[in-house]
Amino acid sequence: MKKIVFSLIVFTMTTLTAFAGGILTNTNQSILFLKNPARDAAIGLDGVYSNPAGVVFMPEGFHVALNWQYAHQTRTITSTNPVFALGKKNAGQSVKEFEGVADAPVIPSLQGAYNKGNWSIQFNLSVPGGGGSCEFADGLGSFESVVGSIAHMLQPLGAQGYDMDSYMKGRQYYYGVQVGAAYKIYPNLSVYGGLRMLYGDATYKAKLNNIQVKTEGGYVDFADYLQGASTTVNNNLTLVNTAIAQYQAAGIDVPAELLAQQEQLETTHGSLLQLQKYAQGVNLLCNQDGVGFAPVIGVDYKVNNFNFAAKYEFKTQIRMRNESTVNEASEIAAVNKYRDGERVNEDAPALLTIGAQWKPIDIVSLNLGWHHYFDKDASWYNNTQDLLKHNTNEFLAGVEWDVNDRLNVSCGGQLTRYGLSDEYMNDMSFVVNSYSIGLGFNYKVSDNVTVSAAYFQTNYDNYNRNDYPTTGVSDTFTRTNRVLGVGCQLDF
Repeated sequence: MKKIVFSLIVFTMTTLTAFAGGILTNTNQSILFLKNPARDAAIGLDGVYSNPAGVVFMPEGFHVALNWQYAHQTRTITSTNPVFALGKKNAGQSVKEFEGVADAPVIPSLQGAYNKGNWSIQFNLSVPGGGGSCEFADGLGSFESVVGSIAHMLQPLGAQGYDMDSYMKGRQYYYGVQVGAAYKIYPNLSVYGGLRMLYGDATYKAKLNNIQVKTEGGYVDFADYLQGASTTVNNNLTLVNTAIAQYQAAGIDVPAELLAQQEQLETTHGSLLQLQKYAQGVNLLCNQDGVGFAPVIGVDYKVNNFNFAAKYEFKTQIRMRNESTVNEASEIAAVNKYRDGERVNEDAPALLTIGAQWKPIDIVSLNLGWHHYFDKDASWYNNTQDLLKHNTNEFLAGVEWDVNDRLNVSCGGQLTRYGLSDEYMNDMSFVVNSYSIGLGFNYKVSDNVTVSAAYFQTNYDNYNRNDYPTTGVSDTFTRTNRVLGVGCQLDF
């Protein structure tokens, strides 16, 4: 019973994870990244995020770029649970697919730099985490399995099935501001230091209502069913208790069967009391916000036709503050994540990036990159980071070609590997190993204006989680992700 109550509470959380990057980090902060994600050692204005030390090697003057991205993502969980066969809408099937649609129609970013002499003063405004909302119009498997488990538990009291309506929506944005400066120590060596601020804003909504129990007479409202079942159980318990009292008064040993019946009725009575609070369903709303700061450092080194660069983003400690319809603490610790006034750990993990660029000829650039997210050193609610097997790693490669003085085309790929485990994965919030491809172009309209356009797509693996092999409960997780972007850069 505690597992059922726990699930009813925990389902309120969903997270719209990054469109590209680590578990809580977006790396797609410019159109140049979309058309070639291996930008860790490239020299360009997008470097104020990807290679800030290298921006100082751009021409002197003021540079500014505005980027707009549209991302469409789906999340699909194929859940298997024997109790689904009791559902009115499931046609006796124990396998059911739940799909969430995540749309981020506007993911903006603004990069700027002023270069003078050996100095580069830089700023970056972007969405380094989250970036939209995810809606499950029919709820999730964890929703329905709760109701199905209740119906299964109530079968000895005449329950034959269930019906319900459920809904889930999560919206999450992490707005980021980064300012810093790069300095050219030598003609071929530069360093960078900066500060990043993240402001998190999230809303989670969940509904579970119109719960009905199927009986011989048809479907009955859950509240009415509980009232009738409680009356029946109480009446039977009274009769059993009276019989036990008569045996005890006569000095006769109470039959074991009667004591077992008493224990079963008392257990059932207690279970029905716990379910009373959900008789009218669940309607929860939780708003969260929080802010965090972290330094960023970088280095860039040029030698012959090669350029090497590295960047380290320190961990950003964030404590999200709740405004919630959950006002009281619960004996179940997880519910406190949504309690009004609670502060929730949602650190953005530290990130190390290393990149290399080689120009075999002046018009062609070959790029490699590696990203390492220190997930297990972050602090997340209930220490979920400890459930990961290892930190996240990404491997990137790309090529760029200057077709002529005005047109540049490029493409690249990214391989992402998380340290997933069955214990970490759940249908409220999940990531899946993937590979991404991007392609696009820059076109120099004039000496001062360059426009860009790109397409980026992520292809995900399937993650199979066999929760309880002996009970036939399992889940398969996968996603889709497509991003379109356009941008404009001005150089003065």
